[in-house]
Amino acid sequence: MVLKKIPVTDAVGMVIPHDMTEIIPGEKKGAAFKKGHVITEDDIAHLKRIGKNHIYAMELSGHELHEDDAALTMAQAIAGPGIEYDRQPSEGKVNFHADIDGLFQVDRQQLMALNLLGEVMLATRHDNTVVKQGDPVAAGRAIPLVVPKALVDKAVSIASDVGGLIRVLPWKIKRAAIIVTGREVYEGRIEDAFGPLMEKKLKAFGLDILSVSLVPDDVGIILEKTDSALEAGAQLILYTGGMSVDPDDVTRMAIKEAGATDIVYGSPVLPGAMFLVGYIRNVPVLGVPACGMYFRATVLDLVLPRILAGEHIDREKIAALGHGGLCLNCKICNYPLCPFGKG
Repeated sequence: MVLKKIPVTDAVGMVIPHDMTEIIPGEKKGAAFKKGHVITEDDIAHLKRIGKNHIYAMELSGHELHEDDAALTMAQAIAGPGIEYDRQPSEGKVNFHADIDGLFQVDRQQLMALNLLGEVMLATRHDNTVVKQGDPVAAGRAIPLVVPKALVDKAVSIASDVGGLIRVLPWKIKRAAIIVTGREVYEGRIEDAFGPLMEKKLKAFGLDILSVSLVPDDVGIILEKTDSALEAGAQLILYTGGMSVDPDDVTRMAIKEAGATDIVYGSPVLPGAMFLVGYIRNVPVLGVPACGMYFRATVLDLVLPRILAGEHIDREKIAALGHGGLCLNCKICNYPLCPFGKG
């Protein structure tokens, strides 16, 4: 980069290194040209009006990029599926937003690699955040006014190698069934509170609820309702109750006998330690313990969006929930605007 004092008529294509103030008495005082502006032919008359017959301007070498060019070049590589971004950067900054409803995800390892480069940065929302179309999800920028092209190339390579550092996954699961277990509910001795809560939670994601079945703690009947749900086209089955170690709680046994594979029982999340996830004929099945009825946010809220986006949940992914998996049980719950699940 070279800083030169040159006639304004010869400055086309050069970069203004500082804001240039314009004062119109009684009307305006502010920047006529912002730092980083690339001078055009149309700017010359305006520059002369504010007394700039000579200016100090930067001349970039072939090994450097202006901050806006650097930011836009990186943005094209950073944005993965379901992400839109500003096409006109401002002072080297680009904002990213969700282009669809879905689950926002970040490649955290590669995000770290990009931010370790220096002179460029990307700040994002938390990984696995539920977003709506148009929601802001990230912002990135070139930090100095001029960035080495080689550094920008490294940032682009980091993002391109993984198909984009950020993405929004659409909801893939559309139909669900709910099986509420417990003889006391089945026989009408107490009113079912679990089913309506789970139905509301699933409908918030736009799911079509095929059935809500009340069943006793009977393995055979639970198996029958499971088969019926699968035959009806359920892409998700959510079981409530019967997940503890009490001998009368047979839901886990029924799920296993239904042919479930990849079963993970137990999670390092409170509330939700007795949570279960598995797969029957490749259909995800979730066992929700009693905490799901008493707490606004549980392990279900951390796992459900990932399931709906088509992610296969295994033991390693469940184990990773331990960091940030302690709900503080605040008197006023503001989930998801809280630390819970933000590992």
